[in-house]
Amino acid sequence: MWPFSTSNAAIVHEKRTQRENALASVTASKDVTEAQGAFLTATASEIVSHIEKGEWTASEVLEAYIARAAYAHAKTNCLTEVMLGPARQRASELDKDFAATKKLTGPLHGVPVSIKEQFEIAGVDTSVGFSQWANKPATKNADLVDQLLAAGAIIYVKTNIPQTMFAFECSNPVWGRTTNPYNENFTCGGSSGGEAALLAMDGSALGIGSDIGGSLRIPTAYCGIYSLKPASGRVSYVGAKGPVPGFDGIVSTAGPMGRSVKDLEIVSRITFGAPSSNHSIPPLPFREVKLPSKLRFGYYTSDNYIKASPACKRAVLESVEALRKAGHECIEFELPESNIPFNLFAGITSADGYKTMLSHLGPDPKENALHLVTLGPRIPSLVRTFATWILETFWKDKLFADTIRVTKSKSITDYWKLIAQRDEYSASFYQTVWNKNEFDAILAPVQALPQLPHGGCDNFSALAIATILYNVLDMPAGCLPVTRVDPEKDQLTEEWVNGPGLGSAVLEAGVYRGKTPLYNPEASKGMPVNIQIVGKRWEEEKVLAIMGVVDEALGKRGFGPGAWDAHMKSLS
Repeated sequence: MWPFSTSNAAIVHEKRTQRENALASVTASKDVTEAQGAFLTATASEIVSHIEKGEWTASEVLEAYIARAAYAHAKTNCLTEVMLGPARQRASELDKDFAATKKLTGPLHGVPVSIKEQFEIAGVDTSVGFSQWANKPATKNADLVDQLLAAGAIIYVKTNIPQTMFAFECSNPVWGRTTNPYNENFTCGGSSGGEAALLAMDGSALGIGSDIGGSLRIPTAYCGIYSLKPASGRVSYVGAKGPVPGFDGIVSTAGPMGRSVKDLEIVSRITFGAPSSNHSIPPLPFREVKLPSKLRFGYYTSDNYIKASPACKRAVLESVEALRKAGHECIEFELPESNIPFNLFAGITSADGYKTMLSHLGPDPKENALHLVTLGPRIPSLVRTFATWILETFWKDKLFADTIRVTKSKSITDYWKLIAQRDEYSASFYQTVWNKNEFDAILAPVQALPQLPHGGCDNFSALAIATILYNVLDMPAGCLPVTRVDPEKDQLTEEWVNGPGLGSAVLEAGVYRGKTPLYNPEASKGMPVNIQIVGKRWEEEKVLAIMGVVDEALGKRGFGPGAWDAHMKSLS
């Protein structure tokens, strides 16, 4: 798709030129010095520790991450706004303050932090990939930005997103497409895709993303890093721009992205319950959690809408095996009618026919990833009826047919009915899953596939059902890497033809069968495979603690700071 039109070409050129000029003085090289390597392979907490001991300075650390960010951008196109001048000034000020007082500014003193494009920073554009929103700098910081700065962080870059943030192919007409750092033929995911690509290559020590349907977890999984999606009410969202202001049928939440569980915890301690400028966040700060010695996990390997691939199933089962060896209890269970929350998500988000969301495109061409997902409301009722009849009669696919039926414009009355059904499903889930089974957490695939090749989102956005479930339920969900795709272990078997857990016949045909199926373990060999770890609402701290338990049980497996370099070196 050509990203320019007669009326947006000048703006696109201007914004990209600004980015290029900001990075022009930085040497974007894969090679790093020994000192830079030490900075880049340190977690956020380790960076702060070294600065506190007087061994490192904030300025030294920042320069290493600037150089690496430039390299990561050259490889993946992950950056949007680049703010090196203010970042260097802040690092210098932090160093001067520490030299004078020997006291840290806060728990993130001197830590280079990147942030998703949608979060406002005073004096910096928040275009969110819309050319109409460019050249309109924010007048104040998002609450999260102020909280991070107060903790001593250095915010130096913003990162790329999909157009409208309603897809997981990370591309928009203003900034272009971001690729997966492990394989340029695959997407990095979205909508927090630029963050994930940058962090995976150690171009940032910590990041902030957001999630309304998987936007933290999907790119986290595609790039093999760590993240936490809090439920609503824990972290302020003030100053996060989006294409549908006022929409709260499915609540978008902000959360940390990083290279270790510990780093997610640091950000959570800073942001949970911190006052929001609109007084929307309950004063519930981070709480200490003491886990029982034996945890009780529930797990599944199919959501019964699109069966998880062999690689994604193996990631869950390897986690289960590791936890059982560590003395924990793991019980397989079946999700209760997961098509219901997916259809609720599709019905609620399409209530106005996507008119508000798409109204911001202006002169920008619509990205391919949005064509099918936003097509539903424009289908004439007669055509919709015929299409769903075909799906049910000849494909025996009532699952996908029902999804098509609900993706249309609605009256206020119909919208209210969907919200009531959302709440009913949530209450039922608590009763039939959490209360009945007394699980401490749920282990699940992040998506049916480890990653998608570019263009895969165009026709298969329904793959997001695996993450959407926990947005509809508004539950906290962590995401961490388990393994890598191995063609010798991850081939399709008869189970993906006639076995249990099969879902939509149409979607699974495209994912697993045909001349060019999306699932191709040979093409994605060596790429990361993550799982998601889900808890009950208001139990974010417990989810983080359990993530630590799972991470420790899995042991060393080639993820975390320095993982990308080590993996690339193993291939040479």
